[in-house]
Amino acid sequence: MNPMLPLEPLLKQLRLSGILDSLEARNRQAIEAKLAYTDFLALLVEDEVARRDQRQFAQRLRKAQVVGDKTLERFDCSHSPSVNHALIAELATCRFVFEHAPVLIAGPTGTGKSHLVQSLCHCALRAGHEVLFISHAKLLAQLHAARATDSFERKLRQLARVDVLAIDDFGLRPMRSPQDEDFHDLIDARYERTTTLLTSNLHFDEWGAAFPNKLMGAATLDRLRDRAYQIVLDGETRRKPRALPEATSPVRASPGRDPSKPLPAAR
Repeated sequence: MNPMLPLEPLLKQLRLSGILDSLEARNRQAIEAKLAYTDFLALLVEDEVARRDQRQFAQRLRKAQVVGDKTLERFDCSHSPSVNHALIAELATCRFVFEHAPVLIAGPTGTGKSHLVQSLCHCALRAGHEVLFISHAKLLAQLHAARATDSFERKLRQLARVDVLAIDDFGLRPMRSPQDEDFHDLIDARYERTTTLLTSNLHFDEWGAAFPNKLMGAATLDRLRDRAYQIVLDGETRRKPRALPEATSPVRASPGRDPSKPLPAAR
């Protein structure tokens, strides 16, 4: 009888069924290495803790709406020759979260702004912070919908509490009134309390053009720029069209045979 079988219902009852994934391998390891019972138990517990941590991180990653493979390890700095590597390494420590300092990333389309900001979101998630990654257009739509359903204040409080709010593609489309007012209210609610990250195709000097109310825009940007870390990405776009397959030479029919007729069956 397999000695593991009686353990299965008990582990499931204790909600420790994940141990079954590594139980057999750890049992062999314990026998071969002549481990003490406590050492064998420690290995199983460490496996279970690692599984739970990974499962919880995956859930938080989905909730944050961050793409799983957009990590700093996969970010290729060589595409942006003038990027400040020391600054990015500093941001990876997540000190900016404790400082409640904004991080502003600008650069042309395709230079890796969304990847970089999601990489910083990954770092913040690993450090245990609550994170939300959202496009500027989707954020404005959610705030507008909240006003329409008389739940704006509740939505504003919800967004203001998020430790790290990463807003992608700011200014891709100019805001209309009252979008600029909603955006200002959100930035003002988060100012010096939580951390906001923004990416934009516009140069920093052009961000004011996204606001129909220039006075409102100046007040919003003043809060975003205060003590902010600024990164400019340059270089060519990372998005390349798929290469077309090489054209193959046409098949030529044998002389004296009608190409519209099938070949004779093999004998």
